Amino acid sequence: MKKKGLLARPEGLEPPAYWFEASRSIRLSYGRVEPHRIILIGVAASDSHIENEVKVRLAGTPADVRARIESRGYHIVQPRTLESDRLFDRAGELRQSDQLLRLRHHGDQSIITYKGPTHAGHHKNREEIEFDVSDGAAAEHVLERLGYQVAFRYEKYRTTLAAGGEPGVITIDETPMGVFVELEGPPEWVDQTAARLGLSPAQYLTASYARLYQEYRRANPGAPADMVFGEPGVL
Repeated sequence: MKKKGLLARPEGLEPPAYWFEASRSIRLSYGRVEPHRIILIGVAASDSHIENEVKVRLAGTPADVRARIESRGYHIVQPRTLESDRLFDRAGELRQSDQLLRLRHHGDQSIITYKGPTHAGHHKNREEIEFDVSDGAAAEHVLERLGYQVAFRYEKYRTTLAAGGEPGVITIDETPMGVFVELEGPPEWVDQTAARLGLSPAQYLTASYARLYQEYRRANPGAPADMVFGEPGVL
């Protein structure tokens, strides 16, 4: 039974999953912010998993790409939704150690994600821990109080597809620099699904969107510093 006023220490996490609750009034120099309650759900060592994925840049419209995937038996499980992502860092320490701390707004959801260093290989493979937060703005204030600042912002319209009984998912990402398909699942599933879609390993991209956008900016000097849409939904 959980006792009021006691919080588990993050460094002492052990299964089963603990629930963390924090409630605090935050004062900013320009005025008072109403108290927020942040609920971090089920964060435990056992909640981490190894993310395995590849991206492929595709020509054609998003509708063309979706029709190609659906013709192979996949159906939409998450409709087209705007994802607004913010990567946080503290004096570049996470980027330099190949780690990532992200706050994502996906529709009405806010999600914090940690990703560990990438393991070199055929696919992008790294530890991932993520959890929902009930108040994204308050979560951002907490990160700022801890010394983290927004290092990069990026947006995409994401559609997620899957097939019954299969262990992975396919996403169509409409970004300001083009359309990408992402395959996430066990390595064998990724390669088999790519082949089913007519994609070859030579097309695999394992770089993050932040890294891909850096390359895009070098080829397009006038592009903005962040990967965001100039107008809603316009590629």
